Amino acid sequence: MSRNLIAILRGLSPDEALPVTDCLVAAGITRIEVPLNSPEPYKSIEAMAKTFAGQAQIGAGTVLEPDQVSKVKAVGGTLIVSPDCNPEVIRTTKAEGMSSFPGVMTPTESFTALRNGADGLKFFPASLIGPDGLKAMLAVLPKGTATYAVGGAGPENFGDWIKVGAAGFGIGTALYKPGFSVADIKDRAEKIVTAYDAAVAANG
Repeated sequence: MSRNLIAILRGLSPDEALPVTDCLVAAGITRIEVPLNSPEPYKSIEAMAKTFAGQAQIGAGTVLEPDQVSKVKAVGGTLIVSPDCNPEVIRTTKAEGMSSFPGVMTPTESFTALRNGADGLKFFPASLIGPDGLKAMLAVLPKGTATYAVGGAGPENFGDWIKVGAAGFGIGTALYKPGFSVADIKDRAEKIVTAYDAAVAANG
């Protein structure tokens, strides 16, 4: 089962990359981003993309410039996630044949992202938008738009977001922080997947 969950591994170091990815994939989280303000992110992305080819979609987060997109592509990444809506980054991502998830917060940013080819919209920070805000925007966005709540969405409120039409979630510190053990990350991932599956089933 492919779940609409994106693991955000901010601060991941290359020596953690493979064991952490292994436990996430085993738990059922198969879309993973390494933010570019992590230590040696391209090294981690390369190792993860090579080792888990065919099992997970690996890429970068906090992507702000088009040249960063090309660097991610060069090391085998296929996913680009940003905190903002930069049309150049979106267009470069799509020209490279990669998946684009720009950060948006308003209808203007949402439509700008979609017009430039975004595959999905990262509503960030979700805590400031709330399910009611997303519900209002979904009334005007094209039907079927993939919307991901990031920053303020988690196991305790997955159901509230799914109920109004959220397609998925990006999960950061609830899943991973530097210093967490692999066993801890595995436990967190399993609980997040269980909560997500339950919320999807309840709102199916």
